[in-house]
Amino acid sequence: MKNLLTKYEAKYKELEVSLQDRAIISDSQKLQTISQEYSEVKNIYEKVKEYIDTKNNLKQLKKDIEIESEEEMKTMMEEEIISLETNINNLKETIDELTKPQDPLNKKNAIMEIRAGTGGDESALFAANLFRMYSRYAEKNNWKISILSSNRTELSGFKEIIFEIAGTNVYGKLKYESGVHRVQRVPETEKSGRIHTSAATVAVLPEAEEVDLKIEPSDIRIDTYCASGHGGQSVNTTYSAVRIVHLPTNIVATCQDEKSQQQNKIKAMQVLRSRILQQIEDEKRAKDSAARKSQIGTGDRSEKIRTYNWPQDRVTDHRIKLSLHNLDNILDGDIDEIINALIKAENELNQ
Repeated sequence: MKNLLTKYEAKYKELEVSLQDRAIISDSQKLQTISQEYSEVKNIYEKVKEYIDTKNNLKQLKKDIEIESEEEMKTMMEEEIISLETNINNLKETIDELTKPQDPLNKKNAIMEIRAGTGGDESALFAANLFRMYSRYAEKNNWKISILSSNRTELSGFKEIIFEIAGTNVYGKLKYESGVHRVQRVPETEKSGRIHTSAATVAVLPEAEEVDLKIEPSDIRIDTYCASGHGGQSVNTTYSAVRIVHLPTNIVATCQDEKSQQQNKIKAMQVLRSRILQQIEDEKRAKDSAARKSQIGTGDRSEKIRTYNWPQDRVTDHRIKLSLHNLDNILDGDIDEIINALIKAENELNQ
């Protein structure tokens, strides 16, 4: 542990100096990258230091208890020893987790795509519920959300919404949300009180920057068209909406939310790069598992990863058979318990 402390202390101080470099401060992209690495290294350094300090305290306490004569004091010291030993074990697990090799994509921002599946208007309303859930989760983690594209319904639902979440280890946390989410509840439009089952699909893509993926101009076709749906005077009157087709893969990305064609083009390229990077990663994983299913699926309720049951106040993640009875809190963004359980299950499988 002392070698680990020396290693991370040196890296911590090196990054601290870098954050004061004017050249880095003036480059927002570099500053963000180094700030994130600094935060991660600082966290590991502090945990290792706490581990060593706690071990030293335990060693001293064990010496002190041998010469202690008062029984009441000895009892207190024995309790303290148990507490320190528990803390040491927990710190060791945390340090092992923080220092083991990570998927480099885990540190990336994420592009999330939510689409209404089976269930008509009810599935679009559920898609809006999911978007709010992830928005609240992002808020709790001090992450930033930017909507890239959306298609609203008249009932304030979403046929589709695509958005970026930027922050620390966003993709590493949210990648487990990919799949079909099923909802069981009585729709507001249902007069007879019958429970309906609907579905929405969620896809989580690692955000690809230009340094990650170079797209040649000759490999894309850009089409412009009039935006449609809710909006101001520019809707249906100017060719502000953009559709970009990546010819080698036939992957398509569109954006019409901005009034500016150039802004729509930038956002569409952002989504396109992430979809291409995801396809590359999927192909890598497919070599290990020929039976791998696509991330989005068809929206059919049989391909579910999670069910949100309103009448029973229950959320069930079918991959790890975890059921929680706090639906309102989960929809308000309290999904750490589910995500941490999924991370733990994956780590156990990979051991």
